[in-house]
Amino acid sequence: MTDVPRRFGRRRIEIHAGESRPHVEDEWRGVLVLVEEGEIELRCTLGGRRRFGRGSVLWFTGLDLREVHNPGVDPAVIVGVSRRAAET
Repeated sequence: MTDVPRRFGRRRIEIHAGESRPHVEDEWRGVLVLVEEGEIELRCTLGGRRRFGRGSVLWFTGLDLREVHNPGVDPAVIVGVSRRAAET
């Protein structure tokens, strides 16, 4: 992913093959998520699952997610982009 303007924050998270990352709703509020490498599977608290590959742009808020899982054999990389708090 290319650099983003200073008014935006960027966070890069790598999820190793076969591993999961617990979902914390407040951590993703107001964040657009790009699958930069690999594939992820969003797992909901009621058991639903959906896979997304490289280039997918997602929104994790309001989906009742339990975890983000990497079902692949290679690392998955997700990048979160959000607006920075206004400076006063």
